[in-house]
Amino acid sequence: MRKGSRAATALLALCCTAAAGLTGCGGPAREGFSAVGAAAPGPERGAGENVAPQGGVEFQQLGGPSAAGGSTESSATSAAPPGSGTAGGSTPGGATTTPTGGSGSTSGTSGGPGRTTPSPGAPGTPTNPTGPTSPTGPASPTGPPGRPGTTPPAPPPATPARLTLSAPARSAAADRWCERVTVTFTNTGSTAARSGTVSFATHVIGALGIDWATITTTQPLPAPIAGGASKTQTYTVCLEAWRVPLGMHVDTREVTATWN
Repeated sequence: MRKGSRAATALLALCCTAAAGLTGCGGPAREGFSAVGAAAPGPERGAGENVAPQGGVEFQQLGGPSAAGGSTESSATSAAPPGSGTAGGSTPGGATTTPTGGSGSTSGTSGGPGRTTPSPGAPGTPTNPTGPTSPTGPASPTGPPGRPGTTPPAPPPATPARLTLSAPARSAAADRWCERVTVTFTNTGSTAARSGTVSFATHVIGALGIDWATITTTQPLPAPIAGGASKTQTYTVCLEAWRVPLGMHVDTREVTATWN
């Protein structure tokens, strides 16, 4: 039994020696680490502190073409103050933000990998999308609106002069071979009668009432006679004295007229 115990003890000591060589003799295992950037100048930085880079940086789209193979969209942003937890980190959208100078103002916010959305009021961003309103010219003058039913009727077409004569009104004159005849002329046309002639048919009547002769005489028309107007004229109609012997008289029964 003693030889077995010694062999077991020797085997256990050999295992402990091998384990101590691998793990530091059973002490607490040290956590591994990897370097993510250069250490800050001066004393060693504390745990959890971030140091802003000093040079200019630019965005590069993740998974996009390399800097040597093609161009990518880039936008610079100002660095956050130390300890804010944003310098050198990554945003929830996946775009890496890098400080440039510490001015404290940003020119845009991340809108996705490799893209930025300009913030309101950023330089170069128009604040008034609409252009200046062009001035309107003076309104064109318009006449008063017409009222229904007030349009005057169109004038009737012009018609030529047309005279109608009344029956002659006779009266005795100083001589038996003369008499006074009154006639009214009415122009039923729309054009004035500018001139014309009036004809009188005068009968010679004997003492016993016999019609011995009919003599026609003419006199000028009392022109002008306007369209639609009337004019009354009294004429003295006379025959030759020898045509009306003593005991006879004259009787004007018909009156006609011509005009133009």
